[in-house]
Amino acid sequence: MSNHQAHIQWTRQADERFVDLKFSRAHTWTFDGGVTVPASSAPSAVPVPYSKPEHVDPEEAFVASLSSCHMLTFIWLAGREKFVVDSYDDVAIGTMGRNEKGRTAVTAVRLEPKIAFSGEKLPTEADVKRLHHGAHEQCFIANSVLTQVTVGGTWTTA
Repeated sequence: MSNHQAHIQWTRQADERFVDLKFSRAHTWTFDGGVTVPASSAPSAVPVPYSKPEHVDPEEAFVASLSSCHMLTFIWLAGREKFVVDSYDDVAIGTMGRNEKGRTAVTAVRLEPKIAFSGEKLPTEADVKRLHHGAHEQCFIANSVLTQVTVGGTWTTA
Protein backbone atom coordinates (compact mmCIF):
# COMPACT_ATOMS: atom_id res chain seq x y z
CA MET A 1 0.00 0.00 0.00
CA SER A 2 1.00 3.63 -0.15
CA ASN A 3 1.13 6.68 2.11
CA HIS A 4 -0.09 10.16 1.20
CA GLN A 5 1.08 13.29 2.95
CA ALA A 6 -0.26 16.79 3.46
CA HIS A 7 1.39 19.42 5.63
CA ILE A 8 -1.20 21.66 7.32
CA GLN A 9 0.17 24.87 8.81
CA TRP A 10 -1.54 27.62 10.85
CA THR A 11 0.00 30.36 12.99
CA ARG A 12 -1.79 32.75 15.31
CA GLN A 13 -1.28 36.40 14.41
CA ALA A 14 0.40 38.46 17.16
CA ASP A 15 -2.60 40.81 17.51
CA GLU A 16 -5.10 37.96 18.00
CA ARG A 17 -6.05 37.05 21.58
CA PHE A 18 -7.26 33.57 20.56
CA VAL A 19 -9.25 32.90 23.75
CA ASP A 20 -12.00 35.25 22.52
CA LEU A 21 -12.32 33.00 19.42
CA LYS A 22 -11.71 36.01 17.16
CA PHE A 23 -8.74 34.70 15.20
CA SER A 24 -8.08 33.90 11.58
CA ARG A 25 -8.71 30.36 10.43
CA ALA A 26 -6.57 30.95 7.31
CA HIS A 27 -3.87 28.34 6.91
CA THR A 28 -2.03 26.42 4.17
CA TRP A 29 -2.01 22.90 2.85
CA THR A 30 1.28 21.81 1.29
CA PHE A 31 1.29 18.52 -0.56
CA ASP A 32 4.18 16.12 -1.10
CA GLY A 33 4.57 17.31 -4.70
CA GLY A 34 5.25 20.85 -3.47
CA VAL A 35 1.93 22.57 -4.25
CA THR A 36 0.69 24.89 -1.51
CA VAL A 37 -3.01 25.73 -1.32
CA PRO A 38 -4.49 28.55 0.79
CA ALA A 39 -7.13 27.07 3.07
CA SER A 40 -9.62 28.28 5.65
CA SER A 41 -12.72 27.28 7.51
CA ALA A 42 -15.95 27.53 5.54
CA PRO A 43 -17.72 30.89 5.93
CA SER A 44 -20.85 28.89 6.80
CA ALA A 45 -19.02 27.54 9.86
CA VAL A 46 -16.93 30.57 10.90
CA PRO A 47 -17.95 34.09 9.85
CA VAL A 48 -15.82 36.46 7.79
CA PRO A 49 -13.31 38.01 8.62
CA TYR A 50 -12.17 34.96 10.60
CA SER A 51 -12.66 32.71 7.57
CA LYS A 52 -11.47 33.46 4.04
CA PRO A 53 -14.14 32.63 1.41
CA GLU A 54 -11.54 32.85 -1.36
CA HIS A 55 -9.56 29.98 0.21
CA VAL A 56 -10.40 26.29 -0.07
CA ASP A 57 -12.27 24.92 2.93
CA PRO A 58 -12.22 21.28 4.12
CA GLU A 59 -15.81 20.67 3.00
CA GLU A 60 -15.04 21.86 -0.55
CA ALA A 61 -11.86 19.78 -0.60
CA PHE A 62 -13.81 16.72 0.52
CA VAL A 63 -16.36 17.16 -2.28
CA ALA A 64 -13.56 17.82 -4.79
CA SER A 65 -11.67 14.70 -3.71
CA LEU A 66 -14.76 12.52 -4.20
CA SER A 67 -15.42 14.04 -7.64
CA SER A 68 -11.77 13.82 -8.69
CA CYS A 69 -11.41 10.21 -7.56
CA HIS A 70 -14.62 9.23 -9.37
CA MET A 71 -13.47 11.01 -12.54
CA LEU A 72 -10.00 9.46 -12.51
CA THR A 73 -11.45 5.99 -12.01
CA PHE A 74 -14.15 6.57 -14.66
CA ILE A 75 -11.71 7.70 -17.37
CA TRP A 76 -9.35 4.81 -16.56
CA LEU A 77 -12.21 2.30 -16.86
CA ALA A 78 -13.40 3.94 -20.10
CA GLY A 79 -9.90 3.79 -21.60
CA ARG A 80 -9.52 0.18 -20.56
CA GLU A 81 -12.68 -0.58 -22.56
CA LYS A 82 -11.37 1.39 -25.58
CA PHE A 83 -13.83 4.31 -25.20
CA VAL A 84 -12.20 7.68 -25.92
CA VAL A 85 -13.11 10.39 -23.39
CA ASP A 86 -12.48 13.90 -24.75
CA SER A 87 -13.63 15.82 -21.69
CA TYR A 88 -15.13 15.34 -18.25
CA ASP A 89 -16.59 18.42 -16.53
CA ASP A 90 -18.23 18.03 -13.13
CA VAL A 91 -19.78 20.55 -10.74
CA ALA A 92 -20.08 18.41 -7.62
CA ILE A 93 -22.36 19.52 -4.77
CA GLY A 94 -21.94 18.42 -1.17
CA THR A 95 -24.82 18.74 1.29
CA MET A 96 -24.32 19.27 5.00
CA GLY A 97 -26.81 17.69 7.36
CA ARG A 98 -27.09 15.51 10.42
CA ASN A 99 -25.82 11.96 10.22
CA GLU A 100 -27.37 8.95 11.97
CA LYS A 101 -25.55 9.95 15.18
CA GLY A 102 -27.02 13.46 15.03
CA ARG A 103 -23.65 15.03 14.19
CA THR A 104 -23.11 17.59 11.45
CA ALA A 105 -21.55 15.94 8.42
CA VAL A 106 -21.34 16.07 4.64
CA THR A 107 -24.18 13.58 4.31
CA ALA A 108 -24.49 13.54 0.52
CA VAL A 109 -22.47 14.44 -2.55
CA ARG A 110 -24.06 14.72 -5.98
CA LEU A 111 -21.83 14.37 -9.03
CA GLU A 112 -23.16 15.84 -12.29
CA PRO A 113 -20.44 15.23 -14.88
CA LYS A 114 -20.78 16.27 -18.50
CA ILE A 115 -18.71 13.79 -20.46
CA ALA A 116 -17.80 13.93 -24.16
CA PHE A 117 -16.73 10.78 -26.02
CA SER A 118 -15.36 10.34 -29.53
CA GLY A 119 -13.62 7.62 -31.51
CA GLU A 120 -14.55 4.46 -33.31
CA LYS A 121 -16.13 2.74 -30.31
CA LEU A 122 -18.86 4.84 -28.70
CA PRO A 123 -20.55 3.92 -25.41
CA THR A 124 -24.23 3.22 -25.01
CA GLU A 125 -26.24 4.60 -22.10
CA ALA A 126 -25.85 1.21 -20.41
CA ASP A 127 -22.06 1.42 -20.88
CA VAL A 128 -21.90 4.87 -19.26
CA LYS A 129 -24.03 3.74 -16.32
CA ARG A 130 -21.83 0.66 -15.89
CA LEU A 131 -18.68 2.81 -16.03
CA HIS A 132 -20.10 5.16 -13.37
CA HIS A 133 -21.06 2.21 -11.18
CA GLY A 134 -17.59 0.71 -11.57
CA ALA A 135 -15.96 4.06 -10.84
CA HIS A 136 -17.98 4.41 -7.65
CA GLU A 137 -17.18 0.86 -6.56
CA GLN A 138 -13.44 1.31 -7.20
CA CYS A 139 -12.92 4.93 -6.07
CA PHE A 140 -10.59 4.89 -3.05
CA ILE A 141 -12.20 7.98 -1.52
CA ALA A 142 -15.79 6.73 -1.93
CA ASN A 143 -14.69 3.47 -0.30
CA SER A 144 -13.35 5.48 2.67
CA VAL A 145 -16.43 7.47 3.67
CA LEU A 146 -20.02 7.04 4.85
CA THR A 147 -21.30 9.90 2.67
CA GLN A 148 -23.96 8.95 0.13
CA VAL A 149 -22.56 9.63 -3.35
CA THR A 150 -24.95 9.80 -6.31
CA VAL A 151 -24.14 10.36 -9.97
CA GLY A 152 -26.24 12.10 -12.59
CA GLY A 153 -24.92 14.15 -15.45
CA THR A 154 -24.96 13.84 -19.19
CA TRP A 155 -22.75 12.48 -21.94
CA THR A 156 -22.37 13.16 -25.63
CA THR A 157 -20.54 11.62 -28.53
CA ALA A 158 -18.76 13.30 -31.41
